[in-house]
Amino acid sequence: GDISETELKRGLIAELNKLLNPVRTHFTENDVARELLEQVRQFKREAAATTSTSEIRRLNLVSLGKIPAQSHVVFAPAPSVKPTLQEALNTLDQLRITDGDKAIVLFLSDWTAKVCNSCDAEDKAIDAYFTVLLSSLRALDPELMEKVSIIKQSEAILADPSNYWISVINVGRHFTLDDVMGPNMKDSDGVGNVIGRLMLIGDIMGLEPASIALPARDQDSDLISDLIGRFYDEKLSSMTKASTTIIDSPSLALQEARESEAHKTENDEYFLLDDPKVHGKSKMKKAFCEPGNIEFCPPIVVSFAFSGGEIKVSRSEENGGDITYTNQTDVENDFKSGALHPGDLKAAAFSIMTGTLTKISDALKKDPNATKGAKALKAQEKKMAKKKKK
Repeated sequence: GDISETELKRGLIAELNKLLNPVRTHFTENDVARELLEQVRQFKREAAATTSTSEIRRLNLVSLGKIPAQSHVVFAPAPSVKPTLQEALNTLDQLRITDGDKAIVLFLSDWTAKVCNSCDAEDKAIDAYFTVLLSSLRALDPELMEKVSIIKQSEAILADPSNYWISVINVGRHFTLDDVMGPNMKDSDGVGNVIGRLMLIGDIMGLEPASIALPARDQDSDLISDLIGRFYDEKLSSMTKASTTIIDSPSLALQEARESEAHKTENDEYFLLDDPKVHGKSKMKKAFCEPGNIEFCPPIVVSFAFSGGEIKVSRSEENGGDITYTNQTDVENDFKSGALHPGDLKAAAFSIMTGTLTKISDALKKDPNATKGAKALKAQEKKMAKKKKK
């Protein structure tokens, strides 16, 4: 009991050194032993190098035969109970930017949606959103969608869950919380949104794409692009770095920006589940269209987004007669000068948007799963509204 802790440690170290000294001497002075020790050290160095570069623990959908190598990847929007035409346009524009040689993948992040509490984390509503979105995309651009492979996140993860979740954990270890949250995320947004971003990097590791497209209308796309680039540079040096492009699609807003979300109305934009007979005309009739104002003129923008590059304006002879525009600049010039009246412009836009909504509506009705999905989203919307009132 008289010996101190420090003295005890010193004594133990001295005795251990006495025991180990003959071993050290043997591996220092014996030629065979010295050579064996150097081989062991070399094996350890090679193992460390292999682990740090080529043997990255991750989901590998290419080697599993789920997707072609070096594809172009687009992540579908986060699900909501009211899928918008803007979301569909953003997705199509992101899918369109690839060259003809790359395979195209649309990734449906259903488990991330649940983690982030999209649609109150209801599986049925999340699946319904993706079903409605896909049916609408196929209606709007069937030729493009024929070339697109659809990958559902949950099915991809279950192909190799252990490596996937290890990769997500490693992403979380690499970045600080501030890195992942960025300037826009608040503490009140919930931990699910942080995990969702870590999962996105894990998804990209599993997809191993040549290119990724992100929407400019998502305020966090710049941050996500930066996180992707950093992780490739700092941890995935053995993999070919994916190029990331942020795509700015035309805004389909029908009214000027509101001061807050609470002030938004149903007439501010088009939704995929809009009734074409009711909403096609009524929303365009209420759309902002100030004479001569081309800085914000929804009828011009939405018309060219869905017209296929041509707008036909019907008007009386005394107002200049019928005219067909083949580029947006000519429309803007005539509208600014007063040669094109707001009423005539809105009439042409109404025809285009009614046709667009009808195309989507018909596709949803022909697809039994999409029909069920539309009903499921409307039911979930009512359920969430009731919950909010409590």
